[in-house]
Amino acid sequence: MGGPVVGTIPDHDMTDEQRVPWVLGTQLHPGAGPLGDTPADSRVLMIEAHAFARRKPYHHQKLTLVFAAMRQFREELREQGYDVEYIVAETFRDGLATYFGRYPEDTLVMMRSPSYRSGPRMAELVADVGGDLDVVENGLFVSTRRSFDEWANTTDRQPFTHENFYRWMRRESGVLLTAEGDPVGGEWNLDDENQEFPPADWEPPDRYRPDHDELTAEVSDWVATEFDTWGQHEPFEWPVTRSQARSMLDHFCEQRLPEFGPYQDAMRSEEWAMAHALLSPSLNLGLLHPWEAITAIEGAFESNDTISLNSAEGVIRQLLGWREFMRHVYRHSMPELATANQLGAAQDLPGFYWSGDTEMACVSGSVDDVHARGYAHHIQRLMVLANFATLWGVEPEQLNEWFHATYVDAYHWVTTPNVVEMGQYGHGVFATKPYVSSANYIDRMSDYCGDCNYYKTKDTGEGACPFNALYWDFLARNEDQLRSNHRMGLMYSHVDTKRENGDLQEIRERVADLRKLAADGEL
Repeated sequence: MGGPVVGTIPDHDMTDEQRVPWVLGTQLHPGAGPLGDTPADSRVLMIEAHAFARRKPYHHQKLTLVFAAMRQFREELREQGYDVEYIVAETFRDGLATYFGRYPEDTLVMMRSPSYRSGPRMAELVADVGGDLDVVENGLFVSTRRSFDEWANTTDRQPFTHENFYRWMRRESGVLLTAEGDPVGGEWNLDDENQEFPPADWEPPDRYRPDHDELTAEVSDWVATEFDTWGQHEPFEWPVTRSQARSMLDHFCEQRLPEFGPYQDAMRSEEWAMAHALLSPSLNLGLLHPWEAITAIEGAFESNDTISLNSAEGVIRQLLGWREFMRHVYRHSMPELATANQLGAAQDLPGFYWSGDTEMACVSGSVDDVHARGYAHHIQRLMVLANFATLWGVEPEQLNEWFHATYVDAYHWVTTPNVVEMGQYGHGVFATKPYVSSANYIDRMSDYCGDCNYYKTKDTGEGACPFNALYWDFLARNEDQLRSNHRMGLMYSHVDTKRENGDLQEIRERVADLRKLAADGEL
């Protein structure tokens, strides 16, 4: 599998030996794009550029993952007979200058990266060194740019609503549909069945752990000496080869998928992975094509009676729906989305997002998970880390930079719509309200509150959970922008009550105390 299913892209004429595929570090799939159409004895370009890795304190495991996966892919292509020009350089421009110094008559053929203006930027770099570049459609998504745009321009539904998009993708791809074109089970979306908290005796299924070789170990050691990184080096459990990624997918379908559905949104402090697929790093590097994962999950559901529909649909909604939706939202909303801040949030990101040094058990636990592996699952991201930042009033661009640097699966096209829009209600392109909550939600969906030094039931006073006072303060200070939102009416009736009985003044005093505690490093 090497191309989209919803929409088509043209075949790439790679018969001319001077048309050479340039494989980026997030396109490591042998069957996708120009590489998939290139004979095995042909030349292939890969550039390992280092300058980007010096711009942020990236997680050690993120850099290890990217560079190890690139070098592993190089070796696999060489074993298959490809003549891989693997150029190590400080910048892409330096690498391109080296390549065209060797092969001035070649035309590079590159799949467009989903990151904003990547195609034009790469074309400018190639032109600067006197070379030729042909930028083609990215084949590592289920839908094409053109297919979405044509649908968005003709549909009578709002295209930047995830549910509308998801149903369109289901119909176009045929995933989890009956012969009559209806959703299997009668419902399109089973999110309501993904929000249980597991009983005390529940144990998550075993994870797949790749057996890494000496090359990957060498990359990890090199990253530690070459770059200023953040986070732990081990345990490093992320696939760096396509074989490992396929094994992780198979393991998920056989062992973890049956347990996934009901507890998809649950958080347990001692179970960082729960029953999640953990496939996003492999998907975002191109080690797996999303259609491979979708069809494997659908096939497992159809053949295994222990896999419930809400488990299969829950994963497919993330892959076929949300991931594809984020890609199209990003490309249509940039560059404004990157700096969007419709609520005027101006606070700096608290230092405990880097240190984990806070008495809030949910925040410290989630940061510790990211520090340990470059990963925390989607509810920790949205309802703990982004939730707190939104309540605190953190400038969205700062939180986006933190996610981009610290998560192994994070790239600008991924984090920007998820963090700036979904996480912090920064733009309004698709989010219909801020996704914020008090301690109630975190207590319902996690075990963090039980061991926390703060009291989940208190809004004010010493020891009151910061999420509670910050929640009501957030609503009050953003009242001019949010009160007219029909989805916020009930909450603002509570704000009115708290204002009338004097509670709101106490809440504001508590927030002032919290900000002082944070400034003193004591929150």
